[in-house]
Formats: sequence, structure tokens, C-alpha cells
Amino acid sequence: MSRTDLPRLALLTALIAPAVQAGPTIPFGEQGSLQFNYAVQAWAQHASFTSPEHDGGDYDFFLRRNRFTILGQQSDLVGFYATVEAANDGKDGRDERALYFRDAYITVDTSDSLRFIVGNFKNTFSRENLEGCLESLTLDRGDISYTPFAGTRDYGAAVWGNLFDAALQYRLMVADGREDSATPRSTLRITGRVHYSLLDPEYDYGYRGTYLGTRKVLTFGAAYDFQADVAYNDFENREGAQDYQAWTIDGFFEYPFALGTVTASAAYFDYSTGDAINREPDESLPFNSESKGYYAKLGYLLPQKLGPGRVQPFLRLDDIAYRLTGGALDRRIATAGVNYLFDGQRLKLTLEHMRVDYENPDPTNLALQDNSLTTLGFQFAF
Repeated sequence: MSRTDLPRLALLTALIAPAVQAGPTIPFGEQGSLQFNYAVQAWAQHASFTSPEHDGGDYDFFLRRNRFTILGQQSDLVGFYATVEAANDGKDGRDERALYFRDAYITVDTSDSLRFIVGNFKNTFSRENLEGCLESLTLDRGDISYTPFAGTRDYGAAVWGNLFDAALQYRLMVADGREDSATPRSTLRITGRVHYSLLDPEYDYGYRGTYLGTRKVLTFGAAYDFQADVAYNDFENREGAQDYQAWTIDGFFEYPFALGTVTASAAYFDYSTGDAINREPDESLPFNSESKGYYAKLGYLLPQKLGPGRVQPFLRLDDIAYRLTGGALDRRIATAGVNYLFDGQRLKLTLEHMRVDYENPDPTNLALQDNSLTTLGFQFAF
């Protein structure tokens, strides 16, 4: 049996239900099913400054993610996925955050080589954005992985599929992108991505930050993101409409050796909007619309349990240049941490320390000076 000769239902479940989740499933009709999942990430943080004006340490306890998911199959062909979330509830004293739909989309699978997604779902640009937040190596994603417009998700449609026994995967997404009142004209955001797996295939729409030694993976990917006329470089006079374009390349490696599982990944990013941010743009133009940078991650999963769980230390380095006049935001972030996995990713504890070093520290703003952040994170998924 080839690697693509898998039941459509199993493949779709892998697409829309990360392996970390294992909630109850209810049969529905002859071909359908309905599944419920709940996940929470509770974080306790200490920052080395409280505000841009106050250098006293700041303590905060909040729910980084708190989500309830309903997913299922109407038939062997059509499925759906919907997540309701109250993210960052309790952060900085902002309690009782409103619920909203983080994801809401329909999937149509005609074959493994031709699949469709319609709705609000993860944009298909960067690997790290596509890595499940409940299946990450480090505590969270880095800033460089977030695109300037529409954040991590966007409203639109995508066609994607796996070819050559799932060694090659392609994606093409058409979405809203930027569409506020400052945009010169309404245009579509077009995103394309491909990856090639030299060892075990990564055949899902989403990736994992670590497979915890269950796969042997070596995958290289690249993506391009484009939207015409997203900003003026002279907003007051409505002149100089600029296009947005971005590209990224990335690699991921994980291999279970006898002495433990090694995980390594890296990516480079380049975002540009015609240098509009350094001219006279609208006030809402994101500062990362003109930026470049990279991340590199390294993890090691010990082969044996230590007490009731397994230990996985990790390191991470981010380097981001925002290409703003004066370079006030340019910084390097060094991170070290450890995951303690009681039950894989379903129940884990993470301790992470992050050090932020600015290339051009602002003498009047403590938030733009060298600082540190220590986080203890607890994750539960059902």
C-alpha cells in the first residue's frame, strides 16, 4: 500500500483534528461523524519591566488559549471545523474576554491530490504559523512568523494536495488580505506554498513543531504572498499605491536516534510594502509590513521517562530587522526552555526564559530596551 492509499476520512481527521486532541466522537448517519475537543493553555509570566516608563518587574497569570472545537464529517467528501476561543483571557488584568470564532471552515476532499478549504482558516504562508499551537516545540510562535495583514488566519478559499506518494505538497490560497478603509482599492490576496519531504511525508494541511519521535522527517518548504495596492506611501494625498509581497523558505528535521530524538527547524522571511512605512502611510499600516528576519529552533527529547513523564529541552533564536528609519525595533531574541510531557502534548508543563536584545535601544522607553520574560505554561487538551 502506498503512503497515499489511506481512507479519506482518516486523512481529513488528520487535517482538521490535531493528534494532540482526542475528544469524544459521535457517529452521524452512514458516513458522518461529530467530534468535540477542549484545550487550555494557562501561563504564569514574569517580565523584567511593567510598562514603557516603569522598570519594576511584572507578574501576570492568564489563559493564553482557551478553546472549544467542534469538527466532523457530513460524508466521506465534505467535512467541517469550528473553534470558539477566548484568547489571552486575564492578560494584563483584562478579564472575561469575549468569545469569537478562531476558525470556521468547510473541507472538500475529492482525492489526496485535490482538496479544498473554504471559510476562515490559517493562511498558508509560513510553516511556523501552520504548526499547531498545541503541538509546538517551543512555548509559542515568534513574531516574524506573523504576516502583516490578517494575522494568522484569513477569509478565503484554498486548493491543496499531495503528489508523488505525499512527498510533494502544493497549496494555493485566495483570501481577503488587507481590506480596511485605508486600502487604495479592493484586491485579492494570493498565497502559494510548496514543500518536499525526503523522509516520512508531512501530508496534513497543518504541521507539528515536534512529532515526539514518532516520525523521521526532513522537509523543505517555500512560500510567496502577494496583494496589489494595499497601502499609499502618501496617504494624505492618496498617492503612491504600493503592493505587498513576501517570501519565506524553511526547513524541518526530526529523527529518533537511540540516544533520543533530535528536532531542528529554521526559516527566513522577507516582507515588503514598497517602503511605505518610512514615507507618509496611513496610521494603521503595520510596522512589520517592511521587515525581514529568521528563526532557528533545536530540541532534544530524552529516550526514557524521568518520573511520570518525558523531558524535552529546547533552544530558539530569532533575529528581526523591521527596516524602520533609525532601526528602533530591530532585535535579537534568545530563548531556552524545557517541556515536561506527562501525556505527550495532551498534558505538559513548559518552562521558558526569553532574553530580548535591541540593536538600537531607546533610552526613554523601557519596552524598547533589553529585557527578559520568563513563562511557566501548563497545557491540557481533551
